Amino acid sequence: MALSELTVTVCVTTYMNHLEKLLQLVELLDEKILFLKGKEITEANPLVLFQLVQEIEEAKTQREVLKLEIGSINCSVNSQKLYLALLKLGYKDQILAFKKFVRSQSIGAFLIHGCPDYGQRWLLNRLVTQHIDSGTTNKTLPLPVELHRIGRRTDISTLWRELGGRFGLHRQNTAPEIIDRVYQCWQTQNVVLIFHDVNCMPENYLEKLIHEFWLPLATQARKTASSTQKYRLLMLLVDYEGCVGTRETLFFERIEPNWEAKIPVKLPVINRFCKHELNEWLNTVEMEFDELPLTEVISQKNDLGQEILDNSDSGIPELAFSEICDRCECNWYEVKDKWLTL
Repeated sequence: MALSELTVTVCVTTYMNHLEKLLQLVELLDEKILFLKGKEITEANPLVLFQLVQEIEEAKTQREVLKLEIGSINCSVNSQKLYLALLKLGYKDQILAFKKFVRSQSIGAFLIHGCPDYGQRWLLNRLVTQHIDSGTTNKTLPLPVELHRIGRRTDISTLWRELGGRFGLHRQNTAPEIIDRVYQCWQTQNVVLIFHDVNCMPENYLEKLIHEFWLPLATQARKTASSTQKYRLLMLLVDYEGCVGTRETLFFERIEPNWEAKIPVKLPVINRFCKHELNEWLNTVEMEFDELPLTEVISQKNDLGQEILDNSDSGIPELAFSEICDRCECNWYEVKDKWLTL
């Protein structure tokens, strides 16, 4: 499951408590070394002197091991605090549209789309952790399907096999059989179907996914859903090239008052970060994340937002993330594999 804010916050607290204990141990070892060195100066017995030297070296070794562990914990805490800070940057239009939907509907499908490197996967993880998992004790079953492996094939049965396998159907499956299995899973938990790289699918292939799988599933679910339904059934289609959103007949642009959640909703297209957006975020970081290395940089720079913009090809989101991570002594390409679990 993706990293939730609560999980990361609890983890940071645990790390900080452990860090405090390690720092106390280092302080005790410093005192021990100082005490032993004092005895070493006045000791005349060669055997006792030899033992003192050995104890001093052992204490120094223990201290170095603890310092390495402290350094590692500081890196982890820095990374996790940076993750929490980045969750506050950008994507307001997409998140507002999604929040508006999930407040009133438990069944729905969405298209996440934008140009390459615009952070589609980052947004996907934010939507799941902040607006599906957050504030609920319901178990969530995320089902990610990587379409770049199968999207170029024209036989729809390839997709049905992939979906069936995800739900434990280990044979040739039809769409109705898979729909029934998904429906049964939804009775006891949130189900989030995630289709990565829908840009790899031929248009008729995507139409079949929507019309032969999602529409019957959503229709069946809506027949039994009640006002007290506590589980969500969602499908998230992720386009990494910005080409699928042009297929107007497949998606709704906005939610009408009497609209039923069958046809997927096209969330607002992801755009580049602007200077105002970055400056707003930097102000938030300065107020809420005073221990991040970036906070010190903010206080020293008059126009850090413009620098990030200049070094990210005018605000391409993932390039901006990389630039920010560099300034926080993290490597975006390493930490994103830990952060983006969906």
